[in-house]
This record gives sequence, C-alpha cells and structure tokens, in this order.
Amino acid sequence: MEKINTALILCAGYGKRLNPLTLKTPKSLLKVNNISLLENTINLINDLGIKNILINTYYLKEQIEEFINKKNFNCKINLIEDGNSILDTGGGILNLIKKSKNDNFFVFNPDTIWSKEYIEIIKKMEIFYFENKIQNILLVVKNSKSFDKKLKGDFHLDSINILGLSDPKETKNINNFIYTGCQIINKNVFSINPITAAIVNKKSFSIFEIWGQLMYQNKLYGFESLNDFIHVTDLEIFNKLSKN
Repeated sequence: MEKINTALILCAGYGKRLNPLTLKTPKSLLKVNNISLLENTINLINDLGIKNILINTYYLKEQIEEFINKKNFNCKINLIEDGNSILDTGGGILNLIKKSKNDNFFVFNPDTIWSKEYIEIIKKMEIFYFENKIQNILLVVKNSKSFDKKLKGDFHLDSINILGLSDPKETKNINNFIYTGCQIINKNVFSINPITAAIVNKKSFSIFEIWGQLMYQNKLYGFESLNDFIHVTDLEIFNKLSKN
C-alpha cells in the first residue's frame, strides 16, 4: 500500500486572534496542557510513522527555530521560510512542496489539539486517498463535535465523500462540517486549470482558493472524524482550555 512519508506543518501566521499572547510568542509555541501546540502536532506525526517534516515560518521565526534546535525529536525536521512576505496558507503549502521531491503530503495546522485518538481515522483517510486516486482530501468533523460552539461549519459532505458549499437559504445540504486542520494534498492541485495558475501566480493566496477550484469540479473530498474537535480559535477558547 502506498504511504505518505512527508508532513507539512503551517507555522508562519501572526495568530492575531490570540493577541496579546502572540505579540511576543508565535501561536504554535503557546502551550495547552503543558505542551506547545507545535510539539503536540509533531508528536502526532511521529505516531503516524512519518519521519520527515517540513515547517514553514515567517512571524517570530527565530523562536520556532530555537525551539526545534533545542528539542530532540525522533524525525527529520526542516524549517522553510516564507520569504520577505507571508505567503498565506496556500502559498505556504506550495512553497514547502517545492522543497520536496514527493508528490503527496499530509498538511497539519498546529492550532488543533491533536491526540492519539486521531491516528486511526487519519490512516483510514490515507487509505481512501490512494484507493480512490484523488488529489486532495480534508479531515472534517460535524460542528456539533466542536469545543468552540461559535464555529458553524465550512462545508457539507455528501454520501460519496464529496465536499461542497450550500446556499445559506438551503435546508437540505447545510454546511455543518468543519475542517479540522489535517488534509492530504497532491502537488498537482496547484496546476488544475488557468484559473488556478492565476491564483498561484499571486504567490500569497489562501488554500481555500484552491479548494474552490476543486469543488467546482466536484473533486474536493472529505473524510469524517468522529473525535471531539478542539481548536485554539481565539483568546477566549485558549483561556477556557487553559483552565481545564
């Protein structure tokens, strides 16, 4: 069975919704349950058996570099700078992919509180990805499973694992699935069509723009997690998690 051997972690953002904490500390180095969000994510990737990690940096990048250098993680970690300006999620992923010879990658957002309970479902998603020969799949969860009750949902998920967006006036396929912050992506999604090429040429762009192109073709896939979803959305949620 095919396996993914490289994971990407997105750590370049400003984390403005967590100000003032992130004025001096990058969001990925904030701690919940006495462990930083970044270390927690690296531990999950290790538990998945992946030994090659690429991390993008920009804001307060020196702190992330120092953290990685001090830790003795049982994997190979390379830090890749966004450059002179922040590249957003899509541009950051593309910049990381260009530094690798691989075709398929796991991508993780560190602001989700990952646990060992995710290992089984992520491995099942990987199997689905390769068996169906697709190019992008998102681990999603129903908004009812979210610790942050303000999150209303990003997509709807149909019976054949296709993600889409519904008109807010619809009552049938409501957008009640949240992206958890874990996806599998193939490098070719950045060259789908001329519109995608125009997006990529901007250098800095959101991965939502690429997902939009895939959804237009009914080629954006989702895989449902049944785990409780805990995401460090903002300062209010961080403070609640810190008290638990």
